[in-house]
Amino acid sequence: MPRHLDWFSRLMLVLAGILGASGVLAAAATSHLGDERVLGAVSLIALSHAAALLAFGLASPKGWALRASAIIICVGACLFSLSLAGQSLLGVVVLPMAAPIGGTAIIVGWSLVAIGGLIARR
Repeated sequence: MPRHLDWFSRLMLVLAGILGASGVLAAAATSHLGDERVLGAVSLIALSHAAALLAFGLASPKGWALRASAIIICVGACLFSLSLAGQSLLGVVVLPMAAPIGGTAIIVGWSLVAIGGLIARR
């Protein structure tokens, strides 16, 4: 890991930690609370995208496309996870349309990773 991390890398590491911890909490909740299938999906989305944010933080990308993709993926994973967890645990729609918007954002973010890889400089 580099000795000095810029603001973007530090932010990605903080968000990876929060999203990762949320994923573990959702996994634990599957055996105690709420709908097992829904909370399992929340756990999967949160943990897998936490690992991606960790990679973005450690890689410290400089290109706009890769940085934008990390932010879009993070926002999408958070919206998706919060929406499903809220419905499962609280029985209410916390943010209407958050799950489909979050899912779409995740798809856009990963597509932007591919674009970032194509346009990245050596």
